[in-house]
Amino acid sequence: MEIHDKEILPGEILPVVIIGNGPSGICLSYLLSGYTPYLSPDASHPNPLLHSKLREQPDLSLLEQDLEYLCEGLEGRSSNPVAVLFDSLLLPDSDFGLDHASPLAWRYEPERATPHLVLGKGPPGGAWHAMEGSMLTLSLANWMELPGLKLKDWMRDKRRNVRNDRATPAEIASYYQHYVSQMSLGQSFACGTTVTTVTRQPGNQEGSPPCWRVTGLQHREGEELGDGSSASEEVPFSLLAHNVVLATGTHDIPARLGVEGESLPFVCHSFWELEAAISRGELDQSSDPVLVVGAGLTAADAVLAAHHLNTPVYHAFRRSVTDPGLIFNQLPKLLYPEYHKVHQMMTQQQHRSSPAPQNQAQNHHHYSSSSPSSLSPSSSSYPGYLSFPRHRVVAFRSDRKCVLESDSGQRTVVQVSMALVLIGAHPNLSFLPNNGRPLGANPDEPISCRRNPIEVDPFTYEAVSADGPGLYAMGPLVGENFVRFLKGGALAIASDLANRLRAGGRGGDLSADRWGDRQVNRPVNRQTETEVRILDS
Repeated sequence: MEIHDKEILPGEILPVVIIGNGPSGICLSYLLSGYTPYLSPDASHPNPLLHSKLREQPDLSLLEQDLEYLCEGLEGRSSNPVAVLFDSLLLPDSDFGLDHASPLAWRYEPERATPHLVLGKGPPGGAWHAMEGSMLTLSLANWMELPGLKLKDWMRDKRRNVRNDRATPAEIASYYQHYVSQMSLGQSFACGTTVTTVTRQPGNQEGSPPCWRVTGLQHREGEELGDGSSASEEVPFSLLAHNVVLATGTHDIPARLGVEGESLPFVCHSFWELEAAISRGELDQSSDPVLVVGAGLTAADAVLAAHHLNTPVYHAFRRSVTDPGLIFNQLPKLLYPEYHKVHQMMTQQQHRSSPAPQNQAQNHHHYSSSSPSSLSPSSSSYPGYLSFPRHRVVAFRSDRKCVLESDSGQRTVVQVSMALVLIGAHPNLSFLPNNGRPLGANPDEPISCRRNPIEVDPFTYEAVSADGPGLYAMGPLVGENFVRFLKGGALAIASDLANRLRAGGRGGDLSADRWGDRQVNRPVNRQTETEVRILDS
């Protein structure tokens, strides 16, 4: 849908604008469109305390209940309490491999709908459309689904069996796009949009209240030209909203090492650049090794892709292979055999540093070198692979040599065909003042899902340090990377907006008194701990 085709009057203030059309934005749109969860009359929940609480007011929807009260005593794999609550209601005891039916019954109540607009750069599904199509997702298939449409049923209709109960990113992206159509949410989605600024607007003398202004560009195809092509254009837009929800995810900007030579053309920062090199026929078993830097799942995918071609691989990472924080040490072997294989490679075929010469001065680095011939021999389990645990990259050189340094200070020079730096990504919040840093738990650091998420109220997901009321954040921006848990943010936000409307708020506008009270009561030096979570959204 094109924004200019939507009936928005000049000066009209929309109740809600959602920035981001991935699973976070889609789930929130579903709840704001009038789809309402209730406790099913005949349902039970395996947690007796939660079941008892839900039975206290069975006629109230979940959006009308006290979420903080319902969250008390619940434990789960998220540090956000509403995320644990909603996950427990949608997938009871899922962590134990049990398949309890959800006690929720969904009703379509259009009178509850809150007008909203979802902005996204591409089609509904967000970053899932940019992911490689054949790899399996990390999460189980039912963990990836959204309320109201069973992913397994949808995939069964497509006549495909779910291998290992996991789907591919291409299937997940298609499911999310179909979900928007199936639930008739499309009229609220404006795709092809890039947001450039979000600013707080003061009220005016004509009686217009303070609100948020969202500006940007929408890509639009023009008329067809004589040669069959069409002219495209970027059309500017400007919207006013009482409430803005940040749901952009964190996959926009690849993280960098910040070392010498990182901008050289053979140094890449995305898995897709490896895919492109493979498709161009640039890599095979006679190539110089590919250096993969990082110990996350994307780095593991790169190792597997190169190894499949028999291309030699050097694999450098900062952690020990036995570090409990290493993601491979957290995954069940039976569910994730491909990643268990990579962990075996990392463990069994490590680079062994040669001892430094006796006359080596202590204040000088000892250098060694590795070449394809020094990689694991053909008789080993994984020929052509060599790991460098507890190493960091010191520099990349123009002759395609890379300098690695162990935590003991010994340096090794390796000759490579290309280097892949796969150490995570950061969100693009350039449309916010100072790239959104003031919103973080630590305002001096960039926003990061793992290290510095946006600090929000745990039961409403409203940003604590915003310039005014009505700015929310959800999904990876607040530390939730599991799709199964980011749905809790949608519940918290939809519930808060519904509560405001019931209290007589204008378009979901928050009273200045309530927001001011929260600012006064905010801890000054609050430290927020965030679990390192698996990136699957």
